[in-house]
Amino acid sequence: MVRTPLTPEERERGEQLGRLLREARGPRSMTEVAAVAGISAETLRKIETGRAPTPAFFTVAALARALGLSMDELAVRCAPAPV
Repeated sequence: MVRTPLTPEERERGEQLGRLLREARGPRSMTEVAAVAGISAETLRKIETGRAPTPAFFTVAALARALGLSMDELAVRCAPAPV
């Protein structure tokens, strides 16, 4: 199966998600937050840097829980700008 390339808007949403997660992580290390979320530090690094712009739902949910963020807040803050 060939994956359809991401649109610029999808890439921007992924980068925005990464910025929000990095901001919420604050001074905590990637390793610490990743362990609490049950993911690898490498996965968190890829999400935070935008190299994984479309992470799995349950990965985002686990990170939100580990960082004290609501999924609603993430969805609103990562939504595309109205046209």
